[in-house]
Amino acid sequence: MVTRDLRHVASPAVRDLLHLVNHPDFNRAQQQIERLGGCAEPIRLTGQTITVDTTTGAVLRAYTSSDEPTGSLLTTCGNRRSSRCPACSRLYAADTYHLIRADLSGGKNVPDTVRTHPRVFATLTAPSFGHVHNRPTTPGGDTRPCRCHQLHEPTDALLGTPLNPATYDYAGAVLFNAHAGALWARFTTYLRRELAARLGLTQKAARAMLRISFAKVAEYQKRGLVHFHAVIRLDGPDGSTQPPPPYATVAVLTAAVRAAAPRARISVASDAIGERQLGWGQQLDVREIAAFGADAELTDQAVAAYVAKYATKSADASGTLDHALYCRPCQGRGATLLPHGTPLPCTACDGTGQARPLPRLAVARHVRQMIRTCWELGKLPEFAELKLWKWAHMLGFRGHFSTKSRRYSTTLGTLRAGRRTWRTEQAHAGLPELDPTTTLVVGHWAYQGSGYSPGGALLAAHVWHRRELKRRFIAEGGCG
Repeated sequence: MVTRDLRHVASPAVRDLLHLVNHPDFNRAQQQIERLGGCAEPIRLTGQTITVDTTTGAVLRAYTSSDEPTGSLLTTCGNRRSSRCPACSRLYAADTYHLIRADLSGGKNVPDTVRTHPRVFATLTAPSFGHVHNRPTTPGGDTRPCRCHQLHEPTDALLGTPLNPATYDYAGAVLFNAHAGALWARFTTYLRRELAARLGLTQKAARAMLRISFAKVAEYQKRGLVHFHAVIRLDGPDGSTQPPPPYATVAVLTAAVRAAAPRARISVASDAIGERQLGWGQQLDVREIAAFGADAELTDQAVAAYVAKYATKSADASGTLDHALYCRPCQGRGATLLPHGTPLPCTACDGTGQARPLPRLAVARHVRQMIRTCWELGKLPEFAELKLWKWAHMLGFRGHFSTKSRRYSTTLGTLRAGRRTWRTEQAHAGLPELDPTTTLVVGHWAYQGSGYSPGGALLAAHVWHRRELKRRFIAEGGCG
């Protein structure tokens, strides 16, 4: 290895990259980064794996991370948020697309006959908590002036913010986000009841004859409130492998969804804010998903792509942050307890429980007020179980961004297991086959940290940029 004086290179990242390039095993380091596909924040592991023949005790294969140029094994972070890792979020979106598509047109162990099952695409929105700046349209689709008498551009920062912040119901908005998951669960309960009533069946008889399957994804509106997009399908009692009774039609399902949504309500009470009734907004959209091969806008492919797109977004799409705001050392409590129970003010956050003071957050005024409301409501005993301080960066929403019913279709775990199997087969290509009944794999791994060295980050960015250009080229009709 030739040692070079790189002190004249001003950029630390470039200096580190040059050191890495001059490493005698640079090809292996580059191969590891290429394999991650441009992951922005990989996990670094240290350890070893040994494959032993149990009959003879001979070591058949051995791998140790100490042989790697960087001394560790890199693996993808798997973060679904596009704001945190574009590469891993794209893979998550692809998995979500195939999961939704399999439900609508078959494949991935889902029979093709699922195409004939009644299914709708429903959007449940949040209610109004005060007038906000928006872009209303005429029945013909033309944009009208807002209530503030301005014609806002699509990129206007005022969109979604209250016309009068002093009268906006911030407490109601935060509590709606916090209970959105519970509201969805209540909606599905009423949906089953409404469906049974429209079919003239008892709930027990309806369960014996059909099943409601769904997959949903949460999306943040500009006003910082979540709404749900959901694929809802009728199956036989065993799920996607059975059709529902002939009289369980799309029209019956649509009517049941429209009737169940306004019935789903949750009551919350507090001495500080009074009693509230939380429910869905009046804007409810329910549309039939077109049959396979139909010439329609809302096809199975369009719905799958739409759901996959929003599965990788998070609260930061509404202008907030993509990381928690509470102080890690004291877990947001502002103090730690001594062995005898005496609270000791946290020195890391000066007793505030916040990793950064809320007034210093680089967010819009509306978002900051929602975060502050989360923090204030989180201190009340009646809302302690909501842990609003923990989910303040999510503006109170604490549910999963994408969920599905148990027998909806395949699972993300199944899709990922298939991908792992394929990669293992590729890695062992050309090696002798081992008898699983006489071999034992022993491994020990430990978490070392996350992220690249500065030079490795430059290589990873190049990998992501190159793959993104290739993807766009193919999408635009190129070949390669």
